[in-house]
Formats: sequence, structure tokens, C-alpha cells
Amino acid sequence: MMSLYNNRMVVKVGTSTLTNDIGKSDLRIFDRLACVLSDIQNMGYEVILVSSGAIAIGANKLQMKKRPTSMRLKQAAAAVGQCSIMYLYDKFFNNYDKTIAQILLNAEDMENEEKKENLINTFNTLLEMGIIPVVNENDSVSYTEIESEDRLFGDNDMLSAVVAVLCRAKKLIILSDINGFYDSDPRLYPKAKLIECITKIDEHILSLAGGAGSRRGTGGMKTKVQAAEMATSQGIDTIIMNGKNPLGIYEIVKGGRGGTLFVGKR
Repeated sequence: MMSLYNNRMVVKVGTSTLTNDIGKSDLRIFDRLACVLSDIQNMGYEVILVSSGAIAIGANKLQMKKRPTSMRLKQAAAAVGQCSIMYLYDKFFNNYDKTIAQILLNAEDMENEEKKENLINTFNTLLEMGIIPVVNENDSVSYTEIESEDRLFGDNDMLSAVVAVLCRAKKLIILSDINGFYDSDPRLYPKAKLIECITKIDEHILSLAGGAGSRRGTGGMKTKVQAAEMATSQGIDTIIMNGKNPLGIYEIVKGGRGGTLFVGKR
């Protein structure tokens, strides 16, 4: 088992958390998230933010009536959205006296040993300098990711696990649009029960994860559980919690659960 940095965490935020019900940027979430992550960094933690949302925010800026479906429009929306989303992060983190950096990745970056080594050095250097890296998939060039049905990074859920493993983070926090992992979909079944702690991801847990989730994002519970499976196999505790209440991250830092804890293998 690889050794982990106890004070290092990766936080992943998805499209459905960053946008409101009509698909526009939810500025309160950007602000709250920047405030909480800045404050946690002030407590001595190293924070990496993995963010989705470029295509949705770009489509909104381009005044597209619905999420684009063709490859060229998705890539155009991603290119425009990437500027908007980084502008918002820069603005809100700056309010809390923090510097951010952008890192764009695609699947091939992880397969090439030299690139991987350079990436690790970049992350470590930024974190040593007190900078918060904001990671997104390079959607405007990474056509395989946007198009593939079972996307490797699935709305960046898997990307966040890859980054957590790469950076040897102690915790991976995946912000969802529900409170955690339930025994059935709480949006369809009012009596669904939250499972607070999962020590083993088996066939039963994977079957409960089902298909994709919200309308605006592409990563449902399935990709979140797959991300948890990858991270926990390397000893990284993974938490799925509600992103509309980023204050829950404080609870996790204090040793609480905040949602559903997938326990990292020891």
C-alpha cells in the first residue's frame, strides 16, 4: 500500500452542484465552496479541487437552449465554459486571499510515465507554494472522453480518484446532488435509507449504484462508486456528500462522515 499525505485531500464538484435548476451558474455554491476550501487550507490542509461544469456553463454562456449533443458543439462549449469557470473560481478564491492554478488533463496523460512524473511534480510544487490546483478534464481536445458511453472519467468522478491516487491524498470527497449513497434512489423512493459507512464495495453495492444521475451532469452514483472503488483500493477514504452544503466538509475534517464514508483499505 502506498504511503499517503495525511493532510492532503481532493474535493470533486460536479455540474449538477455548480449549476441551478435552470442550468445557470449557482454563484452561492462557487462562493461557499471557495470559502470552505480556503478556510480548510488555512487549517493546514492541502486541497486539490477537481471540477466539472465546463460544457454546461459554456452552453449557458453561448445561450444554447439545451446541452449540446454534437462533438463539435460540446468542444466549443467546453472551451468557452473553461474560461468562465476559471474566472469564477479565481474571483471567489481571491476573495479569501487564495491563489488557484488550472490543470487540464486527459486519459493519455496518466498512461505516459514521463507525463505522470511531471504532473506529480507540478501538483507537489503548487501545493508547497500554498496554491489550490483546480483540475478539469481537457474536454475541448479530449474527444474520447466526451463521446464514450462509459466514459473513463464520467463527469470527472473517475478523474478525481485518479488525481487522489496520483497525489497520494488521504481523503477524496465527492460532492453530489444528494446526501450520500442510499439503498435506493431517494428521488424516486421517499423511504430510501442513507448508508453511512461502506467497508467493502461488492456486487450488491455496485448494483445499488444503478445508472446515471441528474439531467445536467453525466456522472450518476455508478461512476461515484467506481471512483470510490479505485481510491479505497489504494487506502484513500472516500466520502460522497451533498455539494449544496459545502459546510459538511468541516465535519469530515473533524473526523465525522458528512455523508457516506467508503473506508480505504488499510
